[in-house]
Amino acid sequence: MLRKEDYIYFGKFTKPHGTKGEIGIAGEGFLLGEGCDFVAVDIDGILVPFFIENSRSKNGDTIIVKLERLDSAESVRFLTNHATYIPREWVDEEENLTWSYFVGFSVIDENLGEIGTLIDIDDSTINTLFVVENNGDEMLIPAVEEFIKEINHEERLITLNLPEGLITT
Repeated sequence: MLRKEDYIYFGKFTKPHGTKGEIGIAGEGFLLGEGCDFVAVDIDGILVPFFIENSRSKNGDTIIVKLERLDSAESVRFLTNHATYIPREWVDEEENLTWSYFVGFSVIDENLGEIGTLIDIDDSTINTLFVVENNGDEMLIPAVEEFIKEINHEERLITLNLPEGLITT
């Protein structure tokens, strides 16, 4: 079984490209290099590997992939809008670090203690927000570098110093 903590968000499938089973992945700008032979797809909360026959860049944010055993537009259409992930070891984190890299990190505040787990990044507005889950509740925290006190990559932990009253736990 693929463990989500061993993977990093890569992008989201777009629509089928052409008629021979190719499909786009709009993503974080990572490139699929040598040895990147599959993407893990989040299907109903479970990561499922899909092996790549070939891939090519469409533009700076989208790549086109041909997945093994899927040979028509109809066969890949069900993947549209599904999130894709790649193993963390395939990404040079120093070079390709994006906000999405931090999904799955625990979040604590120097004064409040444990806040929760970062489950998503909301970048739909001009201000990027951390979506943090705590006991089934979601809260939005501005993803501002001034609030970030420390990042521990090994422990997958973000320590914040939030202004008083910004959140309540």
